[in-house]
Amino acid sequence: MAIARFAWGIDIGNRALKAIKLVRNAEGLRVDDFEVIEHEQVLSNAGDNRESLIQQSLANFVQRHPMKGGIAAIGVSGQQSFARFIKLPPVEPKKIPEIVRFEAIQQIPFPLDDVEWTYQLFQSPESPDVEVGIFAMRKELVNQHIGYFTDVDINVQVVQTNPLAVYNAMLYDGRLRDTTMIIDMGGENTDLIIADKDSVWLRSISIGGNNFTEALVKAFKLNFAKAEELKRNSATSKYARQIFQAMRPIFADLVAEIQRSIGFYASVHRDSRIKRIMALGGTFRLPGLQKYLQQNLSLDVERIDRFAGGSPPDAKLAGTFNENLLSLVTAYGLAVQAMGEGAISSSLLPAHIRRAKLWQDKTKWFAGAAALIVVGTGIGYGASYFSQWQFEQAKPLRDRIGTIMTQATRLDREWSDIESSGAPDRQQIAAIKSLEKYRALWPRLLSDITHALPRPQVAVASGDPAKIKSIPRTDRQQVILNAIGTRYVAEMTTVLADTDFKKYAAGGALPTAAPSPGVWGGADPYRGGMDPSEEMYNYDQSSSGAPVPVAATPASKRGFLLTLHLTTPNAGGYGFIDKTVIKELRALSEDSPELEKKRYYIAKVEIVSANRIRENPARMSTIKAGYDAAAVLQKELSPAPAGPGAGEPAGMAPPERFDPFGNAAAPAGAAPVENPYVDRVTDEDLREDWEVRVLVAVVIDAAPKTVEAVASGQ
Repeated sequence: MAIARFAWGIDIGNRALKAIKLVRNAEGLRVDDFEVIEHEQVLSNAGDNRESLIQQSLANFVQRHPMKGGIAAIGVSGQQSFARFIKLPPVEPKKIPEIVRFEAIQQIPFPLDDVEWTYQLFQSPESPDVEVGIFAMRKELVNQHIGYFTDVDINVQVVQTNPLAVYNAMLYDGRLRDTTMIIDMGGENTDLIIADKDSVWLRSISIGGNNFTEALVKAFKLNFAKAEELKRNSATSKYARQIFQAMRPIFADLVAEIQRSIGFYASVHRDSRIKRIMALGGTFRLPGLQKYLQQNLSLDVERIDRFAGGSPPDAKLAGTFNENLLSLVTAYGLAVQAMGEGAISSSLLPAHIRRAKLWQDKTKWFAGAAALIVVGTGIGYGASYFSQWQFEQAKPLRDRIGTIMTQATRLDREWSDIESSGAPDRQQIAAIKSLEKYRALWPRLLSDITHALPRPQVAVASGDPAKIKSIPRTDRQQVILNAIGTRYVAEMTTVLADTDFKKYAAGGALPTAAPSPGVWGGADPYRGGMDPSEEMYNYDQSSSGAPVPVAATPASKRGFLLTLHLTTPNAGGYGFIDKTVIKELRALSEDSPELEKKRYYIAKVEIVSANRIRENPARMSTIKAGYDAAAVLQKELSPAPAGPGAGEPAGMAPPERFDPFGNAAAPAGAAPVENPYVDRVTDEDLREDWEVRVLVAVVIDAAPKTVEAVASGQ
């Protein structure tokens, strides 16, 4: 196809003809002109005059805007067309057209000979899955619609459904960053488009701006034109309350249909959740509609205020253009596709029109091709002799090149010998230098874990029992780290992908990667002086399990599994630790700006168990046994009663009583505590405190992301 100097996107709506002209400049596509021509009567109420109204609007358009040298893309209603999206089985690309045709026969509710149909493939570069969109429309409807344009000599090159044109427009403008629902509300119906990455889902519902007008017709006994004017001026009318009350049932029906569509989409696309809604169409100029949808759908509803292509250069048109912006999106998307920039390139243009245009574009080249054949035959013989003469003349140059290539090959071989010398020494030096690479890993990791604990209130941190008890025990912002268990994991990728991640806190079998040979004989130089697979604190370990060997791959990750044993008096227990400690640990993820310095990140954090101390008989027994052993040790260490004249110097302070819990020591003369389950600082019962075990997956050898990776969300 010859490259057009400009393209018009033309959308014939129920109330008006809307068109946008795009041209190309150094920055891309630019809006050069636009047009909105209202029909003398809305088409839905025109009856037999519908065709004449469309023809009259097109005649006015052509009269105002010359079309020579340009092409046009026209839109057809989503309700008059058919759309179906199907996931294809994994097949070779060359077999896709055959499979798509088979699916079209099954899905389209008419014989293929009676419809114009096309398809579009949707595929993400990161996924092997291929989804195909099949689009069709009855031939008589397509030909009738195209006929309106060809009768006034408009060069139609694209026929696209309105919803897909809207998708092309929003994608070209970069507005489809997350999963987005687009609500394009026209006069007779509303198109719902859900865009998610590289796929699209469509549905048309039979609720539009006319339904609001008809509600006013019934409520106030007006004709359609008067009711339409009342609707448009409702914001400034003194009867605004009564107007919106009359339209309320239509608002409710619209929300119900949108919620039904969202529910269906969520049931089919379980991994996708709609993040925001974009509102398009002239009906959204109705006051209160945007806010009503936002409140009832619990999603942000946005309206666009500009196109990436800008606005017409004529300043006189800018105001009118901005007023009609919401109604021009379909025309804008059609023009984008006509200029070759649409993500969806499928078209319902009949095949015979495409072939005729293709031959027309090629005809002007046939005469030139014939002339070139004649000339080429005549000069072919001369060219052969000339080429042979040139080859002979270049023999000295070829010999020189051969000599240089021989010398280069010799030098390359000698350099390879020099480069490979000393390889074992360099390898050993690199291994020795790597020993200091992770010397700060554990201090930094333990520091991060400590800083993840919430900061207690000033009174609690003071250590003064009276001040501590001034804050109820269950309100204290206090988490105590009792112990950390650690296990080295040679193959962390499998652990992170395991759906039963929590089992590793109870000694579940760990996958292992094959050790890489080297100067260390396969040992890991980053494991330090102790075996990190040894548990520092073995709590509720039901089984140790033998390591499960797995093959090492380039994607393997090494790391540690840490089991944190925490207690808190806070009544929130599980929830309090989740909002404080867990939240802070999850912030140390792969996206952390500190990654380049630390070279590790926390890949996963889960609470394994949470219960009150009194609910754990084993823990209660441990506390009691520790108390009893400490009491015996205290008795052995306590000196005989002493005083002046009894072997103890006068004025010497009595010895402090040994405290097995490491809390504030009690005077030696104090009465022994009979209840072992009390806080040794405040003498409060600690059996209502919470014990929580947290499993943390730490990945080492972490490389910081590039700026490009962070920007793309990888």
